[in-house]
Amino acid sequence: MGVSGQLSIVARSALQLRDGGPSTVNDLSRSLEISRTSVENAVSVLSDSGLIVDAPVASVGGAGRPARHYSFHAEAGTVVGVDIGVASVRVLLSDLAGRVIAQRSFPGVEAHPDGAAKLAAVIDDVRQTLGGASVASSRVRAIGVSLPGLVDDTGRVVLSVVIPEWSGADIGAQLRQAFGCPVSVDNGVRLAAVAEHHLGVAQLVDDVIYLSVGNRISMGLILGGRPRRGIHNAAGDIGRLAFRGLNTETGQISWRTAPTAAEVFAAARAGDRAAQDELDDFIEELAHGIATLTMTVDPAMIVIGGGLSAAHEQLLDPLRQALPRHLGLPFQVPLAEARLGGEAAAHGAVVHAFQRHAADIYGIDDMPVPPITPLPHDTASPIPEETK
Repeated sequence: MGVSGQLSIVARSALQLRDGGPSTVNDLSRSLEISRTSVENAVSVLSDSGLIVDAPVASVGGAGRPARHYSFHAEAGTVVGVDIGVASVRVLLSDLAGRVIAQRSFPGVEAHPDGAAKLAAVIDDVRQTLGGASVASSRVRAIGVSLPGLVDDTGRVVLSVVIPEWSGADIGAQLRQAFGCPVSVDNGVRLAAVAEHHLGVAQLVDDVIYLSVGNRISMGLILGGRPRRGIHNAAGDIGRLAFRGLNTETGQISWRTAPTAAEVFAAARAGDRAAQDELDDFIEELAHGIATLTMTVDPAMIVIGGGLSAAHEQLLDPLRQALPRHLGLPFQVPLAEARLGGEAAAHGAVVHAFQRHAADIYGIDDMPVPPITPLPHDTASPIPEETK
């Protein structure tokens, strides 16, 4: 029996209308293989809650009134995803069917002087995004938040070396107070892994190592189709330990031949031997660390995200060649580039909100997460010129 067969009749009816499109009571009864009376009762509940509305019916010839069609009312509420970082803050708005309806990027929180100012800036970013999309705050049914750090189940930041002012702060509670709706907070790399599993390159793959390689190296795990948090919410926080040569406190990558990764990669492309040697050493060390993680978890797929993931000929291709040498196994583990890039954590935050707050979003306890549909890249709103 599939997941839908384990749901309540109300949830099954809502799910069919949400993901399958408008239907009549008879259509629902046939597709769900339940009695017409049960469907009518479910439709009554969903109509009273505002989750479904009458759908337009094309006029057809013939006697009699056409059957009443119902459609899922995706515009009845909004779910917000927020990805907070020192360099940028991304805010997504999704309707109740999982379609992203607005997306904005803002400057990161680094420039603000203290923890309170950083949080106030994030709250303002969310309000600007809602206002720009003409969405009233009262329509927000849940918020998912991604941030760098260890986060417990209540939304309290246990530790953040990237935003140290927030260590020990209950960011979830403060955002709940600001917006008057449920808020779930989790680690950004873990939520990036969730996004790649739900709508990215790792769909239908239940055991995944997601590695973010950028200014630092960090990891998220999907095991058995679920993000692995661990008893202390620290599962996956291994980048600074598994990869030699990183800053052992932050996981920050240090480069010898140039100040930044972009400059090292550019110098190597231009034929600089020292830069190419450093890049070769980095790839070997990266392959060694990935091999260690692979032998620990035995995943079905390794996904490389973060700022360096798009460097195919300089990073991913040689990494694919190096990894089997370090593993020494009679099989290969697929290594793929993350599909969502820098937008992964914000989309993962939307998924997280739907996962944690189905009852608040839909009024139904057992409603599954919808398929999340991102905006086309050319419709996402950039950082406003005056705020750069």
